[in-house]
Amino acid sequence: MKVSYRWLQEMAPDLQAPPEELVERAAMLGFPVEELRSLSEGLQDIVVANVLSVRPHPSADRLRLCQVDGGAGEIQVVCGAPNVDAGGWYPFAPVGASLPGGTRIGKAKLRGEVSEGMLCSERELGLGPGKDGLMVLPGPLRSGASLVESIGLDDFYLDVEVTSNRGDLLSHEGIARELGPGGHASL
Repeated sequence: MKVSYRWLQEMAPDLQAPPEELVERAAMLGFPVEELRSLSEGLQDIVVANVLSVRPHPSADRLRLCQVDGGAGEIQVVCGAPNVDAGGWYPFAPVGASLPGGTRIGKAKLRGEVSEGMLCSERELGLGPGKDGLMVLPGPLRSGASLVESIGLDDFYLDVEVTSNRGDLLSHEGIARELGPGGHASL
């Protein structure tokens, strides 16, 4: 069962141990954690951007030229996503950023037009299938702000092994009760 570290802390406010310590405590209590993973892994370079305008690419039917504010002034980004709209908020990888998996973003020329970064889909960020184009963010947000902080990805998930005799651990509340003050972990 995948459990949010932040949700556990919300349910048991006295639970201030770092995630690594909770993993050890859970194992000692008989419900080992199979995986501890940061939700922000590989996303440190990604920021929030506002698309100011969108116009057709003069040399490609499926590409568009976007004027983007990614926090460091207005720049041009060439985008092929069907759902890019003026006024929209999207994850943005500026020149020099690394995507999950190690792809490094550079300044590029696409069909004769310069692109100074990349607007990103969920798939490109490792956050989902991304089959509908860009990941649309709820706006308004602050251009150039960290994507991780803006959408609450500064969290960890714990993949807890729950055995058939521990049905009480099939919820965040049950795990928080067990790990928090007054649970077996405080003995």
